[in-house]
Amino acid sequence: MNTDAAFEVYAAMRQHGIAGTVAPVTPNDPASTWIVLDADGRDVTTAVLARVAAARAQRAGRGFIVTR
Repeated sequence: MNTDAAFEVYAAMRQHGIAGTVAPVTPNDPASTWIVLDADGRDVTTAVLARVAAARAQRAGRGFIVTR
């Protein structure tokens, strides 16, 4: 992921309650590739991206409630 995608993934993770830390591969170079790490420091980028995509696909539909 690039920096912009990492920001979007981080925001979606927080919005949908997905755990993980988004961090650059090279800590001293924010322009490097970004990955998602779990609490144990393992790369879980692929799994998190799939969960984010699934969460975005399940957004609540808009509708109206009509009362009498």
